[in-house]
Amino acid sequence: MIKKLLIANRGEIAVRIIRACRELGIATVAVYSKADKDALHVKLADEAVCIGDAPARESYLKMERILCATVASGADAIHPGFGFLSENSKFANLCKRCNITFVGPEGDIIDRMGDKSAARNTMAAAGVPVVPGTTQPIFDAEPGKKLADSFGYPVIIKASAGGGGKGMRIVRAPEEFVHLFETASQEAKNAFGDDSMYIEKYIEHARHIEFQILADNYGNVVHLGERDCSVQRRHQKMIEESPSAALGDTLRREMGDVAVRAAKAAGYHNAGTIEFLLDRDKNYYFIEMNTRIQVEHGVTELVTGLDLVKEQLRLAAGEQLCVSQEDIVLRGHALECRINAECPERNFLPSPGKIQSIQLPGGNGVRIDTALYAGYTMPSMYDSLAAKIMTYGRDRKEAIAKMEGALAELEITGIQTNRDFQKRLLAEPEFAAGCIDTGFVEEVLARKED
Repeated sequence: MIKKLLIANRGEIAVRIIRACRELGIATVAVYSKADKDALHVKLADEAVCIGDAPARESYLKMERILCATVASGADAIHPGFGFLSENSKFANLCKRCNITFVGPEGDIIDRMGDKSAARNTMAAAGVPVVPGTTQPIFDAEPGKKLADSFGYPVIIKASAGGGGKGMRIVRAPEEFVHLFETASQEAKNAFGDDSMYIEKYIEHARHIEFQILADNYGNVVHLGERDCSVQRRHQKMIEESPSAALGDTLRREMGDVAVRAAKAAGYHNAGTIEFLLDRDKNYYFIEMNTRIQVEHGVTELVTGLDLVKEQLRLAAGEQLCVSQEDIVLRGHALECRINAECPERNFLPSPGKIQSIQLPGGNGVRIDTALYAGYTMPSMYDSLAAKIMTYGRDRKEAIAKMEGALAELEITGIQTNRDFQKRLLAEPEFAAGCIDTGFVEEVLARKED
C-alpha cells in the first residue's frame, strides 16, 4: 500500500483526499501557494510544502516543484485531484520516470482519452455510439467551418485538451463560426496550453449522463451507475444526482455495459468517467472520458456505499478490484448542489473574499465537502467552488426535500454565493418532475429576464 501521499491540489478535494488517507493510515503531504498558506488542507495534512507564488502557473502547475516536494518529503505517490495536473500526461510520465506512483491512469491513456478527437476514434472503433464529428484535431477556422457546414448546424466547438466548459462554444449559424472558433481556440490555449479543437454535431435538448467506472491493472472493470449532470450553465455543472430520472433499469444496464466496454477499449485503469449525451428519443452518444476523480463523485459514493478515493489509492497500489458488477447495487437517491462564491445577479461574477462566519447544514442524509472556515480568505485566482452540499434519501423526492432544508440552513457571510439561485432551481416544476436537459438553467434565467 502507499505509505506517504503528496496531494498536488488544493481546496475541498485536497481535504477530501487527506481524510481518506487518514482512514487508510497513509501519511499526507500538502502543497500550497503563498495565497494558500492558511488553507484548510495545509492545516490538516501531516506535512506541508510551499511551491510558489499565488498564480497557478507559478505553483500548482509547476511540475518540477511538485516532484521536488515529493522526493524531499519522502512521499511515494501523488494524487492530482481534479483540475490542474490531473489530466496531464507529461506529469503522469514524469512521476513514472521518478518512480513515484501516480494515482490515475498512465500517460499514454491520458493522451488517448484526454484528446477528444483520439477518444472519439477509440470509441468508434470499439462500437461505442459517438456524435458525428471530426476525427482529427482542427487548428484553423476555415477548414473547421467546411466540416461544420457538412455536419449541419448547430455544432459545438470543443478544446481537444479541455474540460470544465473552457474552450467550448455552440455555433448556430455559419456566419458565427469563425469568430466563435477563434474565441474558443484562444481560451483553450490560455487554459490548457493547447489550441487544437474538435467539432461535433450539437444535440439539442440533451441530458448529460455520465457513468463512473473503476478498473484495475488485471483487466477487471465495473461501473457504479450513472450521474445526471444536466443542470449546468455554460457547460459548468451546478446540480448532479444519481440515479437519473431519465433512465430505467434496462437503459441503465445497457449504457453501463457500453461504459465498461469503452473503458476496456481504452486499456483504462483506476477511476474514470464515461460521459454521454442522451436525446429525447433515448439515443445516447459518447462525448468524452474524464481520466480523474470527478467533482461530483460524492453522489455515487452515497448510492453505492463505496469510497472512490480509497478505491483509487488501492488500485494505484496495484490491488485488484474489491467488487464485481453483481456486488454493485444503487440504493436510494443522492443529490449535489455546488455552492460557488459568485453573484448570480451580476452575471455570476466571482465573489472571493474573507469568510466572516459560516453555518453548515447537518442532519441525517446530509454531507458537506468544503475547505471553508470562519476567517479564511478565498483567493481570487482559483476556482470559485466554495462547498458541495450533498443529500441522500430513500427516493428522489426525499433527497430534494433534504436539499431544500440544507440550503435553507446554509449561511456564509463575507462572500456572495449562488445559494439562493440553487434554491430557485430546485423549486422549478421541471426539476421536481425530473424533466430537465442541458438548457434548463438558461431557460430559467430567460424567464427571470422576461
